[in-house]
Amino acid sequence: MLLTGTETLHLAAQHGWALPAFAVYNLEMVQAIVAAAEEADRPVLLLAGSSHFHHAGQTALMNMALTAAHSTSAPIGVHLDHCRDLPEMQRCLDAGYSSVMIDGSHLSFEDNVRFTHEAATLAHRAGAWIEAELGAVPGDEDVSTNALPSQTMTDPLQARDFVERTGIDALAVAVGNVHGFTANPVTLDLERLNAIAAQCPVPLVRHGRADCRPHSFEAPSAVGLPKSTSTLNYAGRTSPRSSVRYRRRCQMLTPSPYGGRAAPLSRSRR
Repeated sequence: MLLTGTETLHLAAQHGWALPAFAVYNLEMVQAIVAAAEEADRPVLLLAGSSHFHHAGQTALMNMALTAAHSTSAPIGVHLDHCRDLPEMQRCLDAGYSSVMIDGSHLSFEDNVRFTHEAATLAHRAGAWIEAELGAVPGDEDVSTNALPSQTMTDPLQARDFVERTGIDALAVAVGNVHGFTANPVTLDLERLNAIAAQCPVPLVRHGRADCRPHSFEAPSAVGLPKSTSTLNYAGRTSPRSSVRYRRRCQMLTPSPYGGRAAPLSRSRR
């Protein structure tokens, strides 16, 4: 079933777990994630776009993701990721996406506010919730290697102003996280993250990092980082192995039946 509204996000923030969001590029990845969500009995988001449309085509990928979400018993949202084009966002909203992310992180603060506010108005008019980014999460969300450290972190005081002026429902933050793997280990600035969480009235989102070591999720989830986006390089045919990998991450991030903390994945099961 299509997961709509922000109830699951707020539930995650309240109880200290994360709603996993997986990038999809083709039918096989959609099938693997849906199968994993069904087996694990966990809610997930399918990240279908914006750069993902270059692989399968916008119409084809939209239809695959939405059909899969409506056809399963698992609660699955369909989310437009890193969109910088309002007409593209509107096409996804018209198709029935449950949520969108508008990315104005490349703009000045004031331009980002104006751009994001316009996007939030369109999303809410369509009944979808909206995420935006403040600061800049480095790396390429479609490439999982050779990512560089973050240069522009999210400012906690700016974050509150940004949320209040734009009307967004969730905020993607830059606290040392990157898209993909780096040559050196990534260290999250948890002091900054705590300060942002104290200032922001909406759930926070962590983008990046393709590894799934339990300790990399535990502290952020505990301070209210309830949505975690990920690109897993399991493209190709759907296989038991790919479905199991998605299922394990779902189980690690999200408890069942969503009321308490997720249990960390033991070392033997990675």
